[in-house]
Amino acid sequence: MTHHWPVYGHDWAVEHLQRGIFHARVRHAYLITGPLSVGKSALARAFAMALQCQQADVGARPCGECRACKLMRSGNHPDLIASQLDAATGALKIEEVRAVTAKIALKPFEGRYRIAILSDFERAQPRAQDALLKTLEEPPGNAVLLVLASSTDAILPTIISRCQSIGLTLLPANLIATLLVEHFNAEAGQASLLARLSGGRLGWAIQALQDPARLEQRQGALDLLDHVLAEKRVGRFALAEDLAKDKLALAPLLELWQTYWRDVLLLVEETALPTINADRAPQLQRLAQGMTPQAALTALRATGETLAHLSRNVNMRLALEVLFLDYPGLNS
Repeated sequence: MTHHWPVYGHDWAVEHLQRGIFHARVRHAYLITGPLSVGKSALARAFAMALQCQQADVGARPCGECRACKLMRSGNHPDLIASQLDAATGALKIEEVRAVTAKIALKPFEGRYRIAILSDFERAQPRAQDALLKTLEEPPGNAVLLVLASSTDAILPTIISRCQSIGLTLLPANLIATLLVEHFNAEAGQASLLARLSGGRLGWAIQALQDPARLEQRQGALDLLDHVLAEKRVGRFALAEDLAKDKLALAPLLELWQTYWRDVLLLVEETALPTINADRAPQLQRLAQGMTPQAALTALRATGETLAHLSRNVNMRLALEVLFLDYPGLNS
């Protein structure tokens, strides 16, 4: 089954959801997981558009031209509900989940379904997850819940068991390069560079193509890591305090640092695998010189653990301080 959804690189997931619509077997809840910017939101919104599309031919949904499709694309459909993270803490709070579940319990205003997209659900506090569980146990008849998360690690097993799980994975660099050229008018050289730097995340590559400032932001984030490593204990703790003030910015920062430590580990181990951050080869080589595989692995694992802390109610300043103590080069 071919598809025309505005989703690239995850054909199997699209086809799975298409079959559910075609055979009238739409579930009440779906759990879409995968790394940041891998395509979770694009898949969820395309699915929501297909569910509401007014095209008579089910196989042609979403048509992209009807009133429902246009409203869904703009985010203004009255039957689409999207959750918001708390601006101060970066958490998905119980009040927000309750507001979403209250709205989804209403009858559809003009579509077939009331559809809620709960993004970044790994950041939902335990009580917020409990609030969603009540809706999952007794879902409204015309409601569809689309729960998006980076992983299932911080999600209650009872929620996972009540959702249809769809796990999206990182895409090969050559596929991302091809997609950028064929669908987003990128030049071949530009597409190749962005595909390599994306680390398998098509969403990031598209954003970087459309907004060159993202490449500058990426360079700034990696320069910041170099700055952290050059500092002693007091300097690292001061940086930890500053970074903890913007919890929403920590996820993309730590995910990028993970790719950097992966590259360092590959260089230390002298493997033939290609590095993601190849544009910073001199910096990577300098960092890898004299470093043991254990030190590189410790830094990589510590970064991942700190990233996981974002979904928990922890003091991020302390978490970052612990992370920076695990990074190499600390003299005093």
